[in-house]
Amino acid sequence: MICITIANQKGGVGKTTTAINVGTALAATGLRVLLIDLDPQGNASTGLGISTQDREKSTYDLLLDEIRLQRAAVPSRVPRLDVVPATVDLSGAEIELIEYEGRTHRLSEAIHRSEDRWDVILVDCPPSLGLLTVNAMVAADALLVPLQCEFFALEGLSQLLNTVERIRSRFNPGLSILGVVLTMYDRRNRLTDQVSDDVRAVLGNVVFDTVIPRNVRLSEAPSHGLPALIYDHRCPGSEAYIALAREVIARFPKPAEAA
Repeated sequence: MICITIANQKGGVGKTTTAINVGTALAATGLRVLLIDLDPQGNASTGLGISTQDREKSTYDLLLDEIRLQRAAVPSRVPRLDVVPATVDLSGAEIELIEYEGRTHRLSEAIHRSEDRWDVILVDCPPSLGLLTVNAMVAADALLVPLQCEFFALEGLSQLLNTVERIRSRFNPGLSILGVVLTMYDRRNRLTDQVSDDVRAVLGNVVFDTVIPRNVRLSEAPSHGLPALIYDHRCPGSEAYIALAREVIARFPKPAEAA
C-alpha cells in the first residue's frame, strides 16, 4: 500500500476537496483506495456521503482503541473507495494521545496491522500541525500539499516544510514530498498568476503542472454527499482533478521507496 498524507496547516486551502476528488479519480482507474478522515470536522466523510449513523467506528477508535482499519472502514458511494470516517470525538484525541507511549506512531501502527486490502491510502489532515497531523506524516510515504493561490500562500509553507524535515530526522526518514498543488486559481485575478509564478520559482518541479480553478461545482458537490467528479464530471474543477490524479500516479513512490 502507498500512503499519501494531504496536509497544510492553513484552513480553507482545499485539502478535503483534494482528498475526495483525487481519491475518486484514483478509484476510477481501478485502484482500491482508502480515505482516512483525520479532521474532527469530518468534512471528507460528509463529502463522500457517510452519514453520522454510519460512523459507528471512526478514526478516534483507530487511534485510541487500536481497532483494525478493516473494522473502521465503510464503503462510500464511489466504487473501490472506502472511508474511515471522523466524528467529533476526534477533537479530544490530541490531548488523550499525550498519555500514550508511541503517540506519534498510532496511525502508522494501525496501517501496518491492516490486511493488504487497498492499493492507496489517502489521509485528510486537520488545519494544524498538531499530533494528528504528525501521526499522518509519520505514517505516510509521501506528502501532498494543497496551496491556495493567495498573497500569503508561501507564508506558512516554510513552517510546514520545517515540520516535514523534523519528521524525517526523528521518525520517518522515507517521507517524501509528492508535490504541491495550487488551488482556487482564478485567471481573472492578476494576483493569482503572480502567486503561481512565485511558488513555481521557489519550489520548481515540486509544484504540479495542474492547477485547481475556483469552481462553483466543487463547492456545491459536498452538500450532496458526492465528489465533484460524480456530481458534475465535466465541470472545470472535475477535469482539473482528473488531470491531477494522472500526475499523482506518475509520481507514486516506487515499491523500494515505499518499503
